[in-house]
Amino acid sequence: MAKLDARRIGAFLADPGNCRVALLHGDDPGLIRERCEALIRVVAEGDDLRLVEIGKEMLRAPAVLANEAASSPLTGGRVLVRLRDAGDGKQVAEAAKAALAGPGPGLVVIEAPELRTSAALFKAVEASPAGAVIACYRERGSELSASIGRILQELGVSAEPIAIEWLAQRLGEDRMLLRRELEKLALFVGQGGKVTPEAAVACVAEGSALDLEEALMAAMMGEVAVADKALDTAFAEGANAVQVVRAALRHVQRLHLAALAVAAGAAPGGALDSLRPPVFFRHKPAMERALRVWRPETLEAAGAALLEAERRTKTTGLPAATIARGVVTTLARQAVARR
Repeated sequence: MAKLDARRIGAFLADPGNCRVALLHGDDPGLIRERCEALIRVVAEGDDLRLVEIGKEMLRAPAVLANEAASSPLTGGRVLVRLRDAGDGKQVAEAAKAALAGPGPGLVVIEAPELRTSAALFKAVEASPAGAVIACYRERGSELSASIGRILQELGVSAEPIAIEWLAQRLGEDRMLLRRELEKLALFVGQGGKVTPEAAVACVAEGSALDLEEALMAAMMGEVAVADKALDTAFAEGANAVQVVRAALRHVQRLHLAALAVAAGAAPGGALDSLRPPVFFRHKPAMERALRVWRPETLEAAGAALLEAERRTKTTGLPAATIARGVVTTLARQAVARR
């Protein structure tokens, strides 16, 4: 069975078949936990007597995973043995090998965040026909959007595509945070409801990220006072300097792509429609106004200034928030001068 590609993971989680050891690894602990819990639901079927939690301290006996997987629950059925935060020690590798070769129908699920592919544990499971290796890396782009749609469907609600795209940009790649926010959103729209862009904004758009978006939109239109006030609020609610500069750089880069399309003859609205991910509908008027102020060459220079500002936040010893605020308000003043 070895490594599963992304197309096979869903089917495996629904039916792990005769697999004896499933190794979940990668940089997203939330996704690892989610996939482990999916296997628990399928194998243990809600029976607590069919779920066995093993701590790393119990691995001094190499056969412990194999013995537990071979056990017969009083209520019958297949047992699932769960080992969290396995790491890369000799004991866990030997225990996994014993479980792969052992008797009984049980499934051992090993959670090993950040495990290297050169690790003995990884190689042992990958090499066995009774093992399955599932990578759990942070999802981005279309993969993240697809997961958001699927999770909302699991929670009993549907969503408009533009709302999903906005959620993908807003909620980011932390699976545990993503699921919590989507659960809150599903409660907000109600069972069988539909997530619209307005509902997504009303439920999820809060805190420093929303204020930062407001600051960047205002800055690129030349609204200096509005941008400065929104930055104050963003910093007060937890935004950090590097986050501000990187968000500004992403915003300028998207404007630059649209400005190039306008220079080639496209209308501002059409240029923005061509961007991926799509521009959120509430931001489109502000970005159209910005395109009437900025040209491709000036946006390219703004991007270079933001890259330099990020370098300065890390190397000069000057207050990072001052540098970030300075570069954003400078953009706002430049927009005023270009009107």
